[in-house]
Amino acid sequence: MTDAFIYRPPTGIPLDILYQDKDLIVLNKPAGLLTNPGRGAHLADCLLSRVQQQYPQALLVHRLDLATSGIVVMALRRKAEAALKQQFAERIVSKRYLALVWGTLMPTEGVVDVPLLADSSNPPKQKVCYQGGKTAVTHFKLLQQLTDRALVELKPITGRSHQLRMHMLHLGHPILGDSFYATPQALAAAPRLMLHAAGLELNQPYNGTRLHFSADADFVSATGQLHL
Repeated sequence: MTDAFIYRPPTGIPLDILYQDKDLIVLNKPAGLLTNPGRGAHLADCLLSRVQQQYPQALLVHRLDLATSGIVVMALRRKAEAALKQQFAERIVSKRYLALVWGTLMPTEGVVDVPLLADSSNPPKQKVCYQGGKTAVTHFKLLQQLTDRALVELKPITGRSHQLRMHMLHLGHPILGDSFYATPQALAAAPRLMLHAAGLELNQPYNGTRLHFSADADFVSATGQLHL
């Protein structure tokens, strides 16, 4: 976060709980809300702290970036926390994102396999690095093409920081509203980062049942039409 960053979390909205059982709770996080607290009292308000007001035992399993909306899973028991984190580490969890990107997407589907590394000279940004970078793989598919932007489905295989932002930028199609990587035109084309965690699949940590969760993006209507 830069010196100019001012945290203004959304207020006055109830928790959007998608699912709950004795082991886990699944929520739809709004954009602009931290998943977990940052350093300092001014960054204490977050999805985790709000969940813990109702479920004090809630434990963080994974996170979404501040600007990204969508599905977040939290554990309600210690054993469930360990089991869920192991599923993320072993890539048993399947993730699906929706993004609005700049330009005409060509090719319309494919795989980006480009290693990423933290940019030590410009944190928290990442950079492409074929020497010391960590493996990062994303499947992408065009869902709808408009004049100057496209709705894209993204399925990351790995979970690197800023992976989807960097991979779309690498293709020449930055995500709209991305304050870190978008071109001036793409940044101005949306009021926020147009990236949403729309789908998640994982195994229930106690009985192993495969669970499927979905959450609509606020920039796509129920009929699939873009709002921007």
